[in-house]
Amino acid sequence: MKQDLAETRALGILGWLLVQDELVPIFLGATGVTEADLRDRAADPVFLASVVDFLMLDDAWVIACAEAHGWPPQDILEIRAGLPGGDLPNWT
Repeated sequence: MKQDLAETRALGILGWLLVQDELVPIFLGATGVTEADLRDRAADPVFLASVVDFLMLDDAWVIACAEAHGWPPQDILEIRAGLPGGDLPNWT
């Protein structure tokens, strides 16, 4: 997936995450990001990569987000691959 499309879809993931009341505090706590950071960094591809990384911590989150967007869950992996650092090998 090309980076511009991956960034657009990652913004959709961020939007989905921000309306999940139970996940927002977990995301903020896990990343150290503030609400102001969310606005300031939403266009940063590296930040968007961290959003997708966070989502991928839980299969249920991936499935719920993908379903909300009408994507197959494996699209989340393709989105991550299109963002900075996504081309690194997965050793697990």
